[in-house]
Amino acid sequence: MTQQEVRRTADQVLSLAPDSVSRKAGSKLGVPERWFGAGCSREGVVWGVCRGGDGMSYRTVAGTADPLESAGPVSDCTCPSRRSPCAHALGLLLLWSRGEESVPVAGAPDWVGEWLAARGGSSSEEGAKSPAGERGSGLADPEAARRRAERRAERITAGAAELEQRLADLLRSGLATAERPGYGLREETAARMVDAQAPGLASRVRELGSVVTSGPGWPTRLLEECALLHLLGRGWQHRERLPGPLAATVRTRVGLPSAPAGPPVRDHWLVLAQYDLPEPRLTTRRIWLYGIGSGRTALVLSYGPAGRAPDLALPVGLALDAELSAHPGSGRLRATLGERFAPPAPATVRPPGVTTTGATVRYGEALRDDPWQESVPVTLDDVVPVPDGDDWQVADARGDTALPLVQGPAGRSGLWRLVALSGGGPVKVFGECGHRGFTPLTAWAPGAGEAVRL
Repeated sequence: MTQQEVRRTADQVLSLAPDSVSRKAGSKLGVPERWFGAGCSREGVVWGVCRGGDGMSYRTVAGTADPLESAGPVSDCTCPSRRSPCAHALGLLLLWSRGEESVPVAGAPDWVGEWLAARGGSSSEEGAKSPAGERGSGLADPEAARRRAERRAERITAGAAELEQRLADLLRSGLATAERPGYGLREETAARMVDAQAPGLASRVRELGSVVTSGPGWPTRLLEECALLHLLGRGWQHRERLPGPLAATVRTRVGLPSAPAGPPVRDHWLVLAQYDLPEPRLTTRRIWLYGIGSGRTALVLSYGPAGRAPDLALPVGLALDAELSAHPGSGRLRATLGERFAPPAPATVRPPGVTTTGATVRYGEALRDDPWQESVPVTLDDVVPVPDGDDWQVADARGDTALPLVQGPAGRSGLWRLVALSGGGPVKVFGECGHRGFTPLTAWAPGAGEAVRL
């Protein structure tokens, strides 16, 4: 089977983006109305001309090699962007991922053929010329990919050092300065982290703004978040001295993409929960799975560009006979769904549960391995939702401990479904436990065979 016959998914394409800015811009460009003359070959090349918002048109060509490979696909574009791959290349690959109705197999135009010829005869990363533009990407060269990775690491290191200085300036001037109108730490520093190709640092810097407006006690919470930012920056600067799994976690947290590591695990995976986190130009779908045979819990992420839902959708409560490949990191919860051997089927198995005390212990253990972990997946056994003033909590039916309930993706309606399912009696609930409390996602009533999404 040729490369072209296996079209990659949107989330695999978006994992190539060098930063969140490119990812969002590429998502906007992955629609047919932005392209003309788009086509692809069975040898693994896709091309097209993009109508830019500035009135210009840009010739773009990209290889369709597996996006999870470390070197990524070959790409070139006449746009002036210095990012690699640029937003036009990401948009073109997203369009190609839609199928042959969006990008049909066709004969390559002359400029693509000339680019292929130039690429085949060029061994230089920086100085190659191509008909598609003034520079050749050289992405097919593993040595060039290694040098690019080194340059990006240097930029991230410089960005982490600058972030450390800005955090020190904030502490010297006092946390109260963060409340002043026009205070520029957040957006200006976040933009600097984007320039440093560290989108994970940029995202955490932007979140500082919500802490300042979070109500009484915000200085304490701001100091905590600044400490975590400081810890992440220092972790990156000294990553060579960290244990392998923790170093992988640091790389992921600063925003470097990760590929699955190790052999895939085949199991019957029970779909515990699925929900979307919408952003202005991107939707992230989180799917929690439980391996009935392995006892492992895994998180599968899927991304949808602007105007499109993520490609992957799995029915909650059913089991899937499939392979999963774990990504590196301390928790090793993130995984990529591989080959599926049968359609999802009903399952009567439920994941084993813990008490509310056990859930907090599990979260504490996760923080030991990943201090930036906001929550962990847990299943609570025999808990009852009870009112707590204006809020709610889940209490152990046979104990005296409880966890505050945090509204899930469905908001208050999910809470009311949980209360109605319980009817004042104990239920089994799966969700995410973090420093704010427990977010319920799926529940099972005693004796009921089906899972209820909350």
